[in-house]
Amino acid sequence: MAKGHRGRLFAGTSGFAYRDWSPRFYPAGMPLSRALSEYAGRLSACELNNTFYRHPTAAAIARWVSQTPDGFRFTVKAQRGGSMGALLSDPTETVPWLTAPYRLFGERLGSVLFRVPEHVERDDERLRALLTAWPQDLPLTLEFQHGSWADNEVHRLLRACGVVLCTTDLDGADPPPDLRVTGPFLYLRLRRSAYSAADLDAWAARVMPFLDAGMDTLAFFRHDADGTSARRAMEFAGRVQS
Repeated sequence: MAKGHRGRLFAGTSGFAYRDWSPRFYPAGMPLSRALSEYAGRLSACELNNTFYRHPTAAAIARWVSQTPDGFRFTVKAQRGGSMGALLSDPTETVPWLTAPYRLFGERLGSVLFRVPEHVERDDERLRALLTAWPQDLPLTLEFQHGSWADNEVHRLLRACGVVLCTTDLDGADPPPDLRVTGPFLYLRLRRSAYSAADLDAWAARVMPFLDAGMDTLAFFRHDADGTSARRAMEFAGRVQS
């Protein structure tokens, strides 16, 4: 946390390369090759979806970085096979392979998002092994989908390693999930199918004290059919920055 300086909000969506977002978000007739540069002119971060299915190539990473300004940040969803191998088998063998391409983003990497799926229940020893093997200079966010991980002891382990706990807001969550600080920044996945103006105001009010205290925040809305989520991310950023 940078004392004396307000933290920065990095807001965006999960993915960017969607033809159906034209004309609601992208200009009508715009070629998809221009999508990222257009996106980065209006939003400050992107949670990459395709990295969950396969490793990004060095050429792809160089292209993404070249199409975005210096202040733009990418979150990389950890490749699913490698991430499960790192958690459920030997992380000392898998983590170096898993993280190697992510370093090519350099300072433009906001975080690696490591998603632990619903069928994987809490195992503190496996988690500890993963965190021990993870490079300390590579920012990491963990999203636990099974409720057994929602425990103070797990949070203490993340905090000891400086790893961020993802806050995921889903349809039907009442009240909204807590914001728990375990690392140097906040990570929000705002996954409801719709957010009203009042909802956006409420989330902005929750985030602003952390930003005012110097903590950066990454916030991503879900992909949708027509680009409404991208416009919603812009609206949310406007509320936080006003």
